[in-house]
Amino acid sequence: MVTIQIFGLKNSSATRAAERFFKERRTAIQLVDLKQKPMAPGEIKCFIERFGLAGLLDNDGKTYINEGLKYLKLSDADLLGRIERAPELLHLPLVRAGQRLSVGHDESSWKEMLTSLGS
Repeated sequence: MVTIQIFGLKNSSATRAAERFFKERRTAIQLVDLKQKPMAPGEIKCFIERFGLAGLLDNDGKTYINEGLKYLKLSDADLLGRIERAPELLHLPLVRAGQRLSVGHDESSWKEMLTSLGS
Protein backbone atom coordinates (compact mmCIF):
# COMPACT_ATOMS: atom_id res chain seq x y z
CA MET A 1 0.00 0.00 0.00
CA VAL A 2 1.32 3.44 -0.97
CA THR A 3 1.49 6.03 1.78
CA ILE A 4 0.18 9.49 0.97
CA GLN A 5 2.85 12.13 1.54
CA ILE A 6 1.64 15.57 2.54
CA PHE A 7 4.22 18.35 2.37
CA GLY A 8 3.03 21.40 4.24
CA LEU A 9 3.10 23.39 7.44
CA LYS A 10 1.49 22.38 10.73
CA ASN A 11 -0.10 25.82 11.08
CA SER A 12 -1.52 25.85 7.53
CA SER A 13 -5.27 25.32 7.36
CA ALA A 14 -4.96 23.78 3.87
CA THR A 15 -2.36 21.29 5.15
CA ARG A 16 -4.59 20.36 8.08
CA ALA A 17 -7.52 19.94 5.66
CA ALA A 18 -5.50 17.47 3.56
CA GLU A 19 -4.43 15.58 6.67
CA ARG A 20 -8.04 15.40 7.87
CA PHE A 21 -9.30 14.35 4.41
CA PHE A 22 -7.01 11.31 4.25
CA LYS A 23 -7.37 10.36 7.92
CA GLU A 24 -11.18 10.36 7.59
CA ARG A 25 -10.75 7.84 4.78
CA ARG A 26 -8.37 5.73 6.90
CA THR A 27 -5.46 6.27 4.54
CA ALA A 28 -1.88 6.02 5.76
CA ILE A 29 -0.21 9.41 5.54
CA GLN A 30 3.23 10.84 6.12
CA LEU A 31 3.09 14.51 7.03
CA VAL A 32 6.29 16.41 6.30
CA ASP A 33 6.40 19.76 8.08
CA LEU A 34 8.46 21.93 5.76
CA LYS A 35 9.49 24.17 8.67
CA GLN A 36 11.20 21.16 10.25
CA LYS A 37 12.52 19.43 7.14
CA PRO A 38 12.77 20.93 3.64
CA MET A 39 11.79 18.84 0.64
CA ALA A 40 14.55 16.79 -0.96
CA PRO A 41 15.76 18.26 -4.26
CA GLY A 42 14.47 15.22 -6.19
CA GLU A 43 11.07 15.51 -4.54
CA ILE A 44 10.56 19.19 -5.36
CA LYS A 45 11.87 18.47 -8.88
CA CYS A 46 8.96 16.06 -9.46
CA PHE A 47 6.47 18.78 -8.55
CA ILE A 48 8.29 21.39 -10.67
CA GLU A 49 8.32 19.05 -13.69
CA ARG A 50 4.56 18.50 -13.36
CA PHE A 51 3.36 22.02 -12.41
CA GLY A 52 6.26 24.36 -13.17
CA LEU A 53 7.92 26.43 -10.48
CA ALA A 54 5.45 29.27 -10.99
CA GLY A 55 2.58 26.79 -10.49
CA LEU A 56 3.90 25.94 -7.03
CA LEU A 57 4.08 29.52 -5.79
CA ASP A 58 1.33 31.14 -3.76
CA ASN A 59 1.32 34.43 -5.69
CA ASP A 60 -1.45 35.85 -3.50
CA GLY A 61 0.14 34.82 -0.21
CA LYS A 62 1.29 37.30 2.40
CA THR A 63 4.89 36.03 2.36
CA TYR A 64 5.13 36.28 -1.44
CA ILE A 65 3.88 39.86 -1.35
CA ASN A 66 5.96 40.89 1.69
CA GLU A 67 9.16 39.58 0.09
CA GLY A 68 8.42 41.66 -3.02
CA LEU A 69 8.51 38.65 -5.32
CA LYS A 70 5.90 40.20 -7.61
CA TYR A 71 8.53 42.72 -8.64
CA LEU A 72 11.75 40.72 -8.46
CA LYS A 73 13.18 38.61 -11.25
CA LEU A 74 14.97 35.70 -9.60
CA SER A 75 16.66 32.66 -11.08
CA ASP A 76 15.04 29.33 -10.32
CA ALA A 77 17.95 28.48 -7.99
CA ASP A 78 17.46 31.72 -6.02
CA LEU A 79 13.73 31.11 -5.84
CA LEU A 80 14.24 27.54 -4.62
CA GLY A 81 16.58 28.87 -1.94
CA ARG A 82 13.89 31.29 -0.79
CA ILE A 83 11.30 28.49 -0.77
CA GLU A 84 13.59 26.38 1.40
CA ARG A 85 13.92 29.25 3.89
CA ALA A 86 10.23 30.25 3.67
CA PRO A 87 8.06 27.28 2.60
CA GLU A 88 4.93 29.42 3.02
CA LEU A 89 5.82 30.77 -0.44
CA LEU A 90 4.41 27.50 -1.80
CA HIS A 91 0.77 26.89 -2.58
CA LEU A 92 0.32 24.28 0.15
CA PRO A 93 -0.14 21.43 0.64
CA LEU A 94 1.86 19.47 -1.89
CA VAL A 95 0.46 15.94 -1.90
CA ARG A 96 2.04 12.85 -3.43
CA ALA A 97 0.68 9.34 -3.87
CA GLY A 98 3.06 7.28 -5.95
CA GLN A 99 3.28 9.10 -9.29
CA ARG A 100 0.17 11.23 -8.63
CA LEU A 101 0.78 14.77 -7.42
CA SER A 102 -1.40 17.69 -6.38
CA VAL A 103 -0.82 21.28 -5.31
CA GLY A 104 -3.02 23.22 -2.90
CA HIS A 105 -6.39 22.28 -1.44
CA ASP A 106 -7.66 20.01 -4.23
CA GLU A 107 -10.11 17.40 -2.93
CA SER A 108 -11.02 16.15 -6.41
CA SER A 109 -7.37 15.32 -7.04
CA TRP A 110 -7.11 13.67 -3.62
CA LYS A 111 -10.16 11.51 -4.42
CA GLU A 112 -8.51 10.46 -7.70
CA MET A 113 -5.41 9.48 -5.75
CA LEU A 114 -7.45 7.26 -3.48
CA THR A 115 -9.27 5.72 -6.44
CA SER A 116 -5.98 4.95 -8.16
CA LEU A 117 -4.69 3.34 -4.96
CA GLY A 118 -7.78 1.18 -4.72
CA SER A 119 -8.90 2.67 -1.40
